Amino acid sequence: MTDAKYDVLGIGNALFDVLVRTDEGFLFKHNMTKGSMALIDEAGAAAIYRDMGPATEMSGGSGANTIVGIASLGARAAYVGKVKDDQIGRLYTHDIRAAGVAFETRPASDGPATGCCYILVTGDGERTMNTYLGAAQDLTPADIDAGEIAASRMIYLEGYLWDPKNAKDAFVKASQIAHQSGRQVALTLSDAFCVDRYRGEFLALMRSGTVDVVFANETELHSLYQTSDFDGALGQLRKDAKLGVVTRSEKGCVVASGESVIAVPAFPVETIVDTTGAGDLFAAGFMFGLVRGAGHENAGRLGALAAAEVIQHIGARPQVSLKQLAQQNGLPV
Repeated sequence: MTDAKYDVLGIGNALFDVLVRTDEGFLFKHNMTKGSMALIDEAGAAAIYRDMGPATEMSGGSGANTIVGIASLGARAAYVGKVKDDQIGRLYTHDIRAAGVAFETRPASDGPATGCCYILVTGDGERTMNTYLGAAQDLTPADIDAGEIAASRMIYLEGYLWDPKNAKDAFVKASQIAHQSGRQVALTLSDAFCVDRYRGEFLALMRSGTVDVVFANETELHSLYQTSDFDGALGQLRKDAKLGVVTRSEKGCVVASGESVIAVPAFPVETIVDTTGAGDLFAAGFMFGLVRGAGHENAGRLGALAAAEVIQHIGARPQVSLKQLAQQNGLPV
């Protein structure tokens, strides 16, 4: 096994986020399912943007948010995702590099614009996402650098990648290279509607050993096993995955393997402002703990801390140094 150049390398949909505070009426008007992610076309994106109020715009993408969180904790991080060589794509590239993440994916010179995610945040802090994939859907196996994958301790794959066919192939290629190099592969299930679309394929990835670590929230776990019985679903996850990590909002998380189940409490939060990025940043903290050998309980505590930081402000990326925050709370970094 070669020495690791990166602690974690993430692969995901590179998207620019457009966030706005809104009410339930806006969601109803646009036929949105609260708390979900829906794929939209260019016309749909234009219609939502036209009706939106004043927005906050920033670089995003689920997997990229996770990788930025890992860099904020002090780890060596890299990201693979497709943008177009347009104004937003260049801004995206600047932002992720400025966060300390290696980002070398060649931008598209033609085709659709850099993708955008229109995020509606209601008064309770819940986020509803509408994603125009744009250039992100053109990520292909050719964008996977075998040397980078082999030199990363862990590869983190975004479940949303299962929507575009080329990206799915890139995902599988990266997993194969990682395992050939003795590395670990993590997958986030991303969204319950994503699980509904690809349940059989996600289960196959877990049962075949294509992925080693699976991240899910409680809703995604129930969707995966088509049951409302949490304990039953968790028992099945322990059989199907080498390591399963399930977040349960204010109830914290459960880290489950064939050998044990560890419950870790949530980190106290004064006010929930925007839940966008909660799962992304939890995964960042947990994987940081995992690759640094902190143990499952401390990894869960690091995940809880990172998630708590991001839900107390608008936007899906940390606004303070997560490394310093962890140090202040006595967590290993």
